[in-house]
Amino acid sequence: MAQPQQERAVRTRAALIKAAAEEFDLAGYAGTSTTKIIKRAGSTMGALYFHFGSKEGVARAVMAEQAADLPEQAGRSGLQRLVDLTLELAQELRSNVLLRAGVRLAVEQGAFGIQDDTAYQLWITRFKEELIAADALGELREGTDPAGFARVLVAAYSGTQLLSRISTGHEDLRERIVELWQYFLPAVATPEVIGKLDFGARGPETAQ
Repeated sequence: MAQPQQERAVRTRAALIKAAAEEFDLAGYAGTSTTKIIKRAGSTMGALYFHFGSKEGVARAVMAEQAADLPEQAGRSGLQRLVDLTLELAQELRSNVLLRAGVRLAVEQGAFGIQDDTAYQLWITRFKEELIAADALGELREGTDPAGFARVLVAAYSGTQLLSRISTGHEDLRERIVELWQYFLPAVATPEVIGKLDFGARGPETAQ
């Protein structure tokens, strides 16, 4: 009996996370109630409090798990994979409600009284991994610190996506990320590598 109960608990938690992400995405933290979450999930208040303890607990879970259903990336590690990742995130922010809600909550969290940088550290670590690989491949300019640039890139990306969300509902986010790279790449990457990077439809020349 224990196994079916555990499976139900996993399904219930996943349904609550999905419903919470959809509600937080629509109305933000302040505009979302636990009643709305359980109604959308088809669950109960008891289940929500069992799994998360509070509305704040659900919000923390959505922030922490924002990347849980992102697709795996293929291709060689390094700057190209990092560029691809930032552009794929731009697309996911338009279509992936869990990612979008997690990012929104991470930005809004001060308004509901918490300071949790877990989501930001997740992306700093992910970006740093590709920058370390890029450094090993000789793609970075001498003196570029992978950890330092990862922090700067996450901060810049966060601000860029926020402005894009407010201005166009993320419609222009891909263009804004290409623009971000246009200014960053000359400072951190060798000219030879910049010329080889593929930015898809926009073309690598936009980042030179």
